[in-house]
Amino acid sequence: MPTMIVSGRTYELDHGGVEAALRAELPEPIHEHFVVINGRRWPPKQVLALVTGLDRADFTTHQARRALTRLGFPAARAVRRKFPTGVNPSGQFQPDGGFDRGEASLVEALRPFIGLWVAVRGDEVLVAAPTPKDVVAWLTRHGQRAQSMFRVIDSEQAVTGAAPQ
Repeated sequence: MPTMIVSGRTYELDHGGVEAALRAELPEPIHEHFVVINGRRWPPKQVLALVTGLDRADFTTHQARRALTRLGFPAARAVRRKFPTGVNPSGQFQPDGGFDRGEASLVEALRPFIGLWVAVRGDEVLVAAPTPKDVVAWLTRHGQRAQSMFRVIDSEQAVTGAAPQ
C-alpha cells in the first residue's frame, strides 16, 4: 500500500480504499480543480480530508490533487462554458450550435449517473443522488441553483413504460 506524507503525517492510502470511502458521500461543488473517482468529479480537498481525517486548512488543493493522481485518479481543471452547446443566451435551440455534439457529450456525461436523480446547470452535473430529496438538500446546503432536475433512466423502456418482451 502506498504511503504518503500530508501535513507532516504519514498515511497509507490506496486506490480502492479511497473509492470505498466515498461511496456513501456526495461531492461538493467544483470550483476550479477536480479528480474523478467512481465516475464522479470531486474537489480534491474534500476527498483528501475525508480519507485522512485532516482539516482542509492543513493542506492545499495542489497537495491533495498530487496525492490523488499518484493513486491513479485523473485530475483536471473545470472548464466553464457560459451556455450549453446548441443553446443561445435566451435558452433557444440554435440549429448551427452543434446540438448533436452537445447531445452526445451530455449522454456520456450522464452515463455514470444511471438510476440516480441529477441536478444540472448548463452542461454541468451539479449533484447526483438516490432521491430527489437528497438532491434538493445538497443544492440548499451548498447554495446552488440548478436549471433542471431529473432521474437518469437506463433504457428506452423506462421512458415509454413499456413492459419487457
